[in-house]
Amino acid sequence: MSISARWARRRTLVITIFTLGLYYFLSSSYTKYQIDSIIQRTKPEDVWEYVADFSKMMKLNPTIINFSVLTDHGNLEHWKYSVEYTERLSHWPYTKNTAVGHFSVRKLPEDEGGQYLVASTHRTCFLFGLFCLNSKGEFKISTINEEDTYCQETVLYQCPFLFGRFCRREVEYQRSAIMENLNRYFRLRKN
Repeated sequence: MSISARWARRRTLVITIFTLGLYYFLSSSYTKYQIDSIIQRTKPEDVWEYVADFSKMMKLNPTIINFSVLTDHGNLEHWKYSVEYTERLSHWPYTKNTAVGHFSVRKLPEDEGGQYLVASTHRTCFLFGLFCLNSKGEFKISTINEEDTYCQETVLYQCPFLFGRFCRREVEYQRSAIMENLNRYFRLRKN
């Protein structure tokens, strides 16, 4: 075998290994994050209506800069809408991303638990839309006793392996801020 043939095989091997390594570090997997909270002396319907209104999300989530409603249809029993929004990353504030979220807002029938639900899917894009990630969210609201409301949010988010810790911190920050601000809003409203 000639020297040029050996170099060609080595170069092919190195490129293949590099490509597989790059794919491994940039490939995205889904991770689940869950948070819950009890909002005292509130009705679940009030919390549901507040969370379901995306204009209130700018008050709850400090990373959202602006938004526009793309579609809106349905009724009180099952309302669907889509928004496009821009947000800053909390731990890297000079980076902005654009996302499109599709929301489904409804009250489950009593035989399915009777919970109030805000479900959503999001496609978040970075680098002028060249790199996009998906996520799914489910915000459940229910009565915990006669006067308190229980909120539970479950998020399934996509993140490249290489940025796993960064994504986790971002999700934790946003979801915690939303729950804290939601509690603060209803606490101040009572006073």
